[in-house]
Amino acid sequence: MKIRRMGIVAIALASTGALMLSGCAGGAETSAEGSAIITTNGTEPQMSLIPTNTTEVGGGKIITSIFAGLVSYSASGEIQNEVAKSIESDDATNWTVTLNDDWTFTNDEPVTAQSFVDAWNYGALFDNAQGSSYFFDNIVGFSDVQNSMDDPSGAVGEDGAPLQVGDPLTDGMSGLKVVDDTTFTVELAGTEADWPLRLGYSAYSPLPSVAFEDMDAFGQNPIGNGPYMLASADAWQHDVQIDLVTNPNYAGVRTPKNDGLTIIFFASFDAGYAAVQGGDLDVLDQIPESALASYESDFPDTFVNEPAAVFQAFNMPYYLEHWSGEEGKLRRAALSMAIDRAEITDVVFQGTRTPATDFTSPVIAGYSDSLKGSEVLEYNPEEAVALWAEADAISPYTGTFDIAYNSDGPHQAWVDAVVNSVKNTLGIDAVGKPYPTFAAAIDDRDTQALTGGTRAGWQADYPSLYNFLAPLYKTGAGSNYEGYSSEAFDTLLTDGAAASSVEEATAKYVEAQEVLLQDLPTIPLWYQNTSGVWSDTVSNVEFGWDSVPLYHEITKN
Repeated sequence: MKIRRMGIVAIALASTGALMLSGCAGGAETSAEGSAIITTNGTEPQMSLIPTNTTEVGGGKIITSIFAGLVSYSASGEIQNEVAKSIESDDATNWTVTLNDDWTFTNDEPVTAQSFVDAWNYGALFDNAQGSSYFFDNIVGFSDVQNSMDDPSGAVGEDGAPLQVGDPLTDGMSGLKVVDDTTFTVELAGTEADWPLRLGYSAYSPLPSVAFEDMDAFGQNPIGNGPYMLASADAWQHDVQIDLVTNPNYAGVRTPKNDGLTIIFFASFDAGYAAVQGGDLDVLDQIPESALASYESDFPDTFVNEPAAVFQAFNMPYYLEHWSGEEGKLRRAALSMAIDRAEITDVVFQGTRTPATDFTSPVIAGYSDSLKGSEVLEYNPEEAVALWAEADAISPYTGTFDIAYNSDGPHQAWVDAVVNSVKNTLGIDAVGKPYPTFAAAIDDRDTQALTGGTRAGWQADYPSLYNFLAPLYKTGAGSNYEGYSSEAFDTLLTDGAAASSVEEATAKYVEAQEVLLQDLPTIPLWYQNTSGVWSDTVSNVEFGWDSVPLYHEITKN
């Protein structure tokens, strides 16, 4: 058995003088002799493969493989330079980014400062409706491009004429400036000492100029600059698999030691597990519930079970009757206290989950297991019944309570356990509501068509408390599907992002989570371990801080 402990990520920043991340990217290398294509599991991406519009895991692992940003993350979550040669600031507000000059996209177009600035402006522009647009909200000028359809605010177009309502702000965010081919500057709206930490997320990827000619077509056959590239124009076989091969011109620190990846979109993790057992799949990055009691004996030397930056929960939409206002607060707290997390993680998950005490992950710096109000996450059936009765006094609850989940993932067993715990504690009818695919489930969340709760969770984009909070609960954030909005929470989040030190930021994020514990826009359940298996046909399998295998390190035996 291979055991690897996750490192706790921290950034040491000087209180005075220049803040700096610098170094040189490694040169391209050829694949290891005798290597071959690595097969692994995945899910059909919900959207086309555009970095700023890919916010789910299935598409994310593909985007990260075919694009390289300014930095990437090591196995333990530390940032390491990719396209960036240096990222420097004297005040943690105005940043200068210098690029290495030996990078190209797979169509041979050079990767330049303009490649980044154009991609970030595209992602931020309101008209483009990108799911990750909020990742740019700290850059000066973001509010202008977000308001372009409703309030041009006196801005002018390329011809110097005042913009009218509905006109795009073609110049993009004023806080982004191209200096030359290898240099651009970023002006943030306030101090952010840990800003470089987020730049390994895929939303910050560069784009070649051809992307802007037809973004929809580009998303079906993207041209990147990462360690892998699409094997052909039809490499993405929808609902089946996607075929990637190594990029011979890749110039970063993730040089593949194999010849490529085939990511297969299995209908279930059970099917993937059977494929590894049968020698038809090399790596599976999640163990199904059906194998939790046997995976150690099935794969005695080729499994992993260790902490990761993955949080799991279920959400109650605010647009449903009974789930907003004072009644909604009472019912959310009652639901939370009606769930025996310890028993479910022990019986259903065989110790591969840990009951949640906050909204982040134990492997992230700043995590706390003693937040004020966290007793609402403890099993307390008597208090749960009392709170539910208080809510019924406001408006009696009738009908069936359900939790939606995608049945192409390993969720039925725990959903059944949760609804049974709710049913037995509160005495209401409670059931699971399966959807055939993740895409179908997320579509109903996106269109506010849910009839009850929904499976939710977060696999971190970058190793920070902020990343577990802003995308999910900030007003209007891209993954805030259920419509939570709190001025107190938003203010604390903004104050934390603007803090001059990581310690000050962490204190604000702790306070922000204490607001969440009062409102419970999501019902925290548990932290998920990295739990995967692999065949004896491959070696050098290591899972990163975010539970995703380091595909480039895997070799074929």
